[in-house]
Amino acid sequence: MPDVLDASPYDALLLLSFGGPEGPDDVVPFLENVTRGRGIPKERLKEVGQHYFLFGGVSPINDQNRALLDALRKDFAEHGLDLPVYWGNRNWAPYLTDTLREMVRDGRRRILVLATSAYASYSGCRQYRENLADSLAALEAEGLELPRIDKLRHYFNHPGFVQPMVDGVVRSLAELPEEVRDGAHIAFCTHSIPTSAADTSGPVEEHGDGGAYVRQHLDVAQVIADAVRERTGVDHPWQLVYQSRSGAPHIPWLEPDICDHLEERRAAGVPAVVMAPIGFVSDHMEVLYDLDTEATAKAEELGLPVRRSATVGADPRFAAAVRDLVLERSAAERGREVAPCALGALGASHNLCPVGCCPARAPRPAAAGADSPYA
Repeated sequence: MPDVLDASPYDALLLLSFGGPEGPDDVVPFLENVTRGRGIPKERLKEVGQHYFLFGGVSPINDQNRALLDALRKDFAEHGLDLPVYWGNRNWAPYLTDTLREMVRDGRRRILVLATSAYASYSGCRQYRENLADSLAALEAEGLELPRIDKLRHYFNHPGFVQPMVDGVVRSLAELPEEVRDGAHIAFCTHSIPTSAADTSGPVEEHGDGGAYVRQHLDVAQVIADAVRERTGVDHPWQLVYQSRSGAPHIPWLEPDICDHLEERRAAGVPAVVMAPIGFVSDHMEVLYDLDTEATAKAEELGLPVRRSATVGADPRFAAAVRDLVLERSAAERGREVAPCALGALGASHNLCPVGCCPARAPRPAAAGADSPYA
C-alpha cells in the first residue's frame, strides 16, 4: 500500500501533557497553575508541595515526556513517517499556548494531539480539550490563523500500551521471593477521581456507576491478568484500586485506596502484592510518591512483600502504538476503511468525543470534539 505511512491531512503531532516543576522554586508557582480559580492559600500549596520537595522540587514527568518525544521522533524517522512532533503542557513550560503559537508560525494547519492520559474522564480528556480551546482563543485574539485540531482516541486497550504493562507485572512477580510468588495478589492502580466524575465519564450512553473510566480500567486489568496467567501458569487474584485522592473529604471518591487495600490484603492472609499502575503513562509524581514512597512504607509496616511494576513510559512499543494511531486516524480522515487495533471486550474508543462526553461541572468550550466551537 503506497500510502501506508501517509499522515495526511495532518502536518504535525502535538504531545500534550500535564507538566511539572523542575526545581524547588517552581513548586508553588506550578501548584498555583494547577489549582487556579480554587482560592487555595499559598501556605496550603507549600504543604501540598512537600511531595515534590522530597524529590528536590523536581517532577519526573517533564524528563519522561522528553524521552517519549525522542522515542516518537526516532520511531517515525525509522519508519518513514514524515510528521514533526511538538510538546506542550497544561501547567508548566513548555506551555500549550506557546507551543501552539510556534506550530502556527511554522505553518502547521492540521494538528493531531496525543494526550498523556489513556482513559476517558473529565480530567483525563475533556479538561485537555478545554485547554486546547483556551489556547486557540488566545491565538485568535492575537490575530493568528487557527489550525484545525483533532485528538487521538483513547489508547488504554491498544496492544502497544498493554503489552509493556504485562511485561512489567511478570517481571515484578519474578522479583518476589519464591515462597510468596504464586500466592501474590495484583493491585491494578489508577488515579482516584470523584465518583460523580467517574459516573459521567465517556459518552452519555455509557454513563452509569463508574462510567467509562472504571469500565475501561477493569477491562485492561482483565486483559493483563489473563496474559500474566498465560505467561506464568498462575491465576493471580486481582483488584482495581485507587490512589492520589485530593479534595474535600466529604466528597465521595473512587475506592478502595491502595494503602487501605494493602491492609485488607494482609489481614486476609495474602502473602505478597504487585502494584501495577495501569492508569499512568509514566512514572511521574503520583507513582513515585503515592506508590513507591507511601504505599511501600505501608507495606513495610505490615510486613507485606510488595513490588511495583513499571509504567509504559517511552517503551518502543508505545511509540509504535502512537504511530499506528496516527496512521489509523489519518486514513479515517481521508475516508478510508479502518480496522482499529484494540484488545479486550470494549473495542476501540471513539475518534470524536460526542456531545455530553465527560461533562464539566461548569460548561466551558472544548476543542477537538463534536461540540467544539473551532471547526
